[in-house]
Amino acid sequence: MAPEPLSLPVDDWKGWLEDRARGQLRHAGDAIAALKDATPADEAILQVWNDAGIALDNAAAACSLLSVVHPDPAVIGLAEQIDLEVQAFRTDLFLDADVFALLGSVDGQPLDVGAQRMLDEALRDFRRAGVDRDEETRERVRTLDQRLTDLGQAFDRNIRDGRRTTLVPAAALDGLPEDFVAGHAPNEDGLVAITTEYPDLLPFLTFARDAVARRHVAHSFFNLAWPENDAVLEELLATRHEKATLLGYASWPDYDAETKMIGTGEAIGAFVDRISDEADAAGRREIATLLERAATEGEDTIDLANWRFYHEAVKREQYGVDAQEVRRYFDFGKVHDGLLDVTSMLFGLTYTQVDQAEARTWHPDVTTYDVGLGRPDGTTELLGRIHLDLHPRERKFNHAAQFDLAPGVLNRQLPEGVLVCNLPRGLMDHRDVVTLFHEFGHLMHHVLAGRHEWVRFSGVATEWDFVEAPSQMLEEWAWDAHVLQGFATDADGTPIPGDLVRRMRAAEEFGRGFLARTQMFYAALAYRFHLERPEDRVARMLELYDAYSLVQPLPDTHFVASFGHLSGYGSAYYTYMWSLVIAKDLFTAFDPDDLFAAEVATRYRDRVLAPGGSKAAAELVEDFLGRAYNTDAFTAWLNG
Repeated sequence: MAPEPLSLPVDDWKGWLEDRARGQLRHAGDAIAALKDATPADEAILQVWNDAGIALDNAAAACSLLSVVHPDPAVIGLAEQIDLEVQAFRTDLFLDADVFALLGSVDGQPLDVGAQRMLDEALRDFRRAGVDRDEETRERVRTLDQRLTDLGQAFDRNIRDGRRTTLVPAAALDGLPEDFVAGHAPNEDGLVAITTEYPDLLPFLTFARDAVARRHVAHSFFNLAWPENDAVLEELLATRHEKATLLGYASWPDYDAETKMIGTGEAIGAFVDRISDEADAAGRREIATLLERAATEGEDTIDLANWRFYHEAVKREQYGVDAQEVRRYFDFGKVHDGLLDVTSMLFGLTYTQVDQAEARTWHPDVTTYDVGLGRPDGTTELLGRIHLDLHPRERKFNHAAQFDLAPGVLNRQLPEGVLVCNLPRGLMDHRDVVTLFHEFGHLMHHVLAGRHEWVRFSGVATEWDFVEAPSQMLEEWAWDAHVLQGFATDADGTPIPGDLVRRMRAAEEFGRGFLARTQMFYAALAYRFHLERPEDRVARMLELYDAYSLVQPLPDTHFVASFGHLSGYGSAYYTYMWSLVIAKDLFTAFDPDDLFAAEVATRYRDRVLAPGGSKAAAELVEDFLGRAYNTDAFTAWLNG
């Protein structure tokens, strides 16, 4: 019998979470108990191990998602509590010498390639957890892992709950789009509330002509979770370092990089410096152009409060691209439907909307679709289900990301993924369109790679410094005039002009140098903080701004406290740029005059996305390109 999508509750979400998460956790415990009763060397051990992995992933996915999207604080609290239990179970499991011995007793020689890869990686994870260390070390690792879960939750919670509002004079809305102004009525004192949510923050910093008001709003944003997260971060860095060194690694970056394409912590630093150097000349030329424009308005620095405004001014005045003119072609509803059409044509998919009464999601904003794949005989195979939660609200995750609701496992359960964004409900800036395409790329990866026997390979299960590449490549479709003209139309139905799209792309290329340097500042901060664990984190942050960023920080701001990737990505924020190098190479296989050409699109779908983690990322790329990836396309792009 074919698997069915999950049945979500009508209203009792706490009860559902108890049944789903704690129930799956109990199932994982039963599977491990059965595994311990197995006969050593019996290949059936691997199937029971897979059962436990499916149950653990199911429990973790439900908690991870609901803790950041559910509107009820009681559900959020329960999700966080059960997640602690899931992580504690996982820690105990990978420190269990009996389970390790039973897995190690299985002879890998007669196994097929997939089973052998799964077994090898599982045994590696046990060793990385410290299972082969003495009892005192194992107990200390157990304590450290539990504390890391607590600290990660606290760091994320402080950012999520630390939203701020800045009151500015109504006159400060001068320069903002009409729909933005209409949606921000002044209070009785003539003041307008600008929140730190992206649909408020980014348009304000981009278009508001009032430099003082921009500075106040930016100051609020770059102080999110300060000072609350300073102590949390200090302990997080120290705890990660202790765990890594306890297990025999020189540092957390070395421990973390071992399972990634990059391989070593030292290689992270070298990569960051190489990209920073390559982007330096272009970046400084671009900053000089921004400074020249800023001087016309009496400013002599490009900083976090004004770079977006002057970047936009240069694009408008020198490239003929007015973002407010562009916005009128990007109505949210049309973009939403256009994205489904684009990915349907590209990957051979069908989307069937699920009625809300049947989907029963956690909020009325969420839309749900069943995703099908067309077969050669004309029938459609149900691949999985996706949920799109795309608008901001109180207590919701305030960035953009794809979350799992369930991993897909062949003939056992369908993959379900959730796209969580904070997009405007009306007209969108084109950068929002690009963000939506990017995050939807992760969702496609999750669903298309959801038909593996081993849950370890399901979905976005490749090396972590490759996972952004497919999403970065999908962004290219959001820059193609022919693609955009299929859904980007103004209120009268007129498609966006091709010449405008070309100018948009040219304008977007202005800034690639100084923005690459900005990315390398983020990457250097993530790497250096984990390597050095500075006592004065703000002072070290400012030194890294000086060394890498060409955009200046604002006085008395503490970006590091709200840098959420320090929790999830740890020392590996470099992965965005590492993945971009690969993404630029992947895109060379497509014909820019026919981005929907079936042969290459299908080959990409089947050789890069569908395999999930069943092969090393470098192998996936080589299978698709017919050669090893290289940096040529990236270097050409970076140097214009």
